[in-house]
Amino acid sequence: MSQDLEIRSPESIDVEPRGRNLLKIRAVRSIMRSRWYPGVLQVPVAAVFGLIAYELLVGPTSAHDNAGTALMWVLWWPLIPIVFVFLGRFWCAVCPFATLSDFVQKLVGVNRPVPTFLKSYGIWIIDATFIAITWADHVWGIVESPWGSGILLLLLTFAVIVSGAFFQRRTFCRYLCFLGGLSGNYARTGMVALRADTDICATCKSKAACFNGTEKVAGCPLFSFPRTMDSNANCNLCANCIKSCPNDAITLTLRKPTQELWYLRSPKIEESFLAMAIMGIVLIQNVTMLKIWTQILAAVERATGITNYAFIFTIVFAIGVSIPVGLLAVAGKVAGKNNLESTRANFARFGYALIPLDVAGHVAHNLFHLLAEGKSVFYTVTSLFGNHASGSSALVGNGTIRALQYVVLALGLWGSFYTVRRITYRQYKDPKVRSTTLLPYSILIAVLGALNVAMFLFPMAHRM
Repeated sequence: MSQDLEIRSPESIDVEPRGRNLLKIRAVRSIMRSRWYPGVLQVPVAAVFGLIAYELLVGPTSAHDNAGTALMWVLWWPLIPIVFVFLGRFWCAVCPFATLSDFVQKLVGVNRPVPTFLKSYGIWIIDATFIAITWADHVWGIVESPWGSGILLLLLTFAVIVSGAFFQRRTFCRYLCFLGGLSGNYARTGMVALRADTDICATCKSKAACFNGTEKVAGCPLFSFPRTMDSNANCNLCANCIKSCPNDAITLTLRKPTQELWYLRSPKIEESFLAMAIMGIVLIQNVTMLKIWTQILAAVERATGITNYAFIFTIVFAIGVSIPVGLLAVAGKVAGKNNLESTRANFARFGYALIPLDVAGHVAHNLFHLLAEGKSVFYTVTSLFGNHASGSSALVGNGTIRALQYVVLALGLWGSFYTVRRITYRQYKDPKVRSTTLLPYSILIAVLGALNVAMFLFPMAHRM
């Protein structure tokens, strides 16, 4: 059969269905249209992050005693991917870096256009930054060092200030922020979706107020045009478009988790690469928290005589990140023999199917820190007010934590299996092509799922 008969064109594939418009609910509509939203949330979030930065830089030098470390790495970091699943990229609407960028721009901004280089390669910069920060954490102990975490925040703050001073809107958030890249990928699984009614937009005479803004409302901070937007990746639910649209064309709907992944029209290889790189990073994070990690280091030293930790970890880290990427490429090559698409095209399209398992592995890993070390947040924060309580940092027992981790992983596995099936059945019409495409990706998901399951069989080391 020819390729034309096997592969559906984007125009022939149905679009993502929409659920009930939450803006029809008076309370939701009032909140989203209020001039106080999201500012009323930005202030307390900025205050908390100010406290975190202060504690990290001038507080106790031991991570165990530092409230900034506990709030940042034991509470905020484990919860943030869960926020992405339920509310998409909402965090970016209240993030203190976004607030700082807006302030700098109003104060000294020259509003230059976003460089073409950033538009073309920003996601690759994000990919590299995320990998580099993770590498640096293991080599220099950023998470375990309050001062190291504080320096990381200062470097990010400097980048935000420079970006806000020179470029339009939230250039840093869209094209440079490593957390923005992570949230963009994970937000595709989000249960809340903002879209525009294109039939109403076709008759709009407001000169794209939803994108450009009005005299009273700023334009979209992440450079998204609601009329053509079909993804949560670059929408932070700031509600600027809801406030500025004169025709009530914007909708805010609930949907099934991962649904957006089934209806992708323009898959990008760099976004699939990020998904697989994160998968590798989470696996490496798990390995380095196990007792076997010290045995691996000792074995490498005996075999090679190399004792430099940075060198050994760099090699292991590179291999760990490369394994999921390489496996996806192999699956794409195998699938390509039957669906007649290139390895590159298959890599780009089906990498998104791994995002549910990606999120699940990340959340399951972070659940250990949140539930095994959660009380440290209470101990360190209350110590700021003179209450020097101490005791076990665990909120629940290890058995409960492990059970929850497996539940999360099971949901992620189901999400990835279901997503790859939906993508395959929507993309290809021939039953044989469907089955021969589905098989290598199902095996890939099973292998990566088994690796994640195996990691949680062993006790992990505490961060605090």
